[in-house]
Amino acid sequence: MKAIITGITGQDGYYLSKLLLEKGYEIHGLIRRSSSFNTKRIDELIAKYATEEKLFLYYSDLLDSSSLNNLINTIEPDEVYNLAAQSHVAVSFKNPLYTTQTSTIGPLTILEAIKNSSKKIRYYQASSSEMFGGIDNTSLNEESKFVPKSPYAVGKLFAHEMSKVYRESYDIFAVNGILFNHESPMRGETFVTRKISKAVGRISQGIQTKLTLGNIDAFRDWGFAGDYVKGMYLMMQHDKPDDWVLSSDETHTVKEFLEIAFSRVNLNWEDFVITSEKYQRPNEVEHLLGDSSKARKILNWKPEVSFNGLVEMMVDYDIKEATREKLLLDQNLLTPTWEHPV
Repeated sequence: MKAIITGITGQDGYYLSKLLLEKGYEIHGLIRRSSSFNTKRIDELIAKYATEEKLFLYYSDLLDSSSLNNLINTIEPDEVYNLAAQSHVAVSFKNPLYTTQTSTIGPLTILEAIKNSSKKIRYYQASSSEMFGGIDNTSLNEESKFVPKSPYAVGKLFAHEMSKVYRESYDIFAVNGILFNHESPMRGETFVTRKISKAVGRISQGIQTKLTLGNIDAFRDWGFAGDYVKGMYLMMQHDKPDDWVLSSDETHTVKEFLEIAFSRVNLNWEDFVITSEKYQRPNEVEHLLGDSSKARKILNWKPEVSFNGLVEMMVDYDIKEATREKLLLDQNLLTPTWEHPV
């Protein structure tokens, strides 16, 4: 089996690549052209699988339709997983044009290439719980109404609906994975969960003094990314394409995340956390809670890592990272780039 993964260097790209490689797949990963080319997350996979000709990487871009078409026609994959996007909701307000372009033009180009291919290619579109908008406290499933409240969510909704159009119009096996928040030690450091775990690690090692956050009363449905990519795989192996919600089916506040994270190092979060309007979204989504009963029943999927287990996993990882950073700082081999350094 051959699979193309866009956004392979991201959190989900890492966990999905690892899963599929372990299942014997040949992986073709697309990486955005950038002057700061970074494969840090997947370096271990490159070292293990590249020499075995199981993992191939290509410079490409969701906005480069010619490149995407050529790659799909040349590789002739069995599956395409579209994970690439500008995925930071807050950033989407500051850069709405690029955010919506990558979320709309890229998926449409891929769907067109699949439509025109002589091979039956299965397609996974990474939708998002942000499309729901969190207008009330009810649990959200595949039939719930979408009320997007950010440029990111609007772009994702376009791709979501376009996948359905191509599925129904051209008999393409196109699935939409509506994933609620899923985190891990591989999460980008600007996302609130990783920002917290990084800060806890550094504060515990005496190399950071404070942590500044925005809305700590927002409710989110958090799970472990490694569990959620298994759900992506199961969606693609199902006998018919569909839309699927993946979630933990429980909700927690950012404040709860803080409490567990700081208690891991025997500290009180209130002694270190500052809130600032600078980190508030212009249009905040206050509450997101998923209902993944459909995926649990039909795909036999369920998350394995608990909320507490997720927080502790991330903090433990970042304590090790902070220990390494402290050693480098002590030897004047590192300059702090984080907020509130000692």
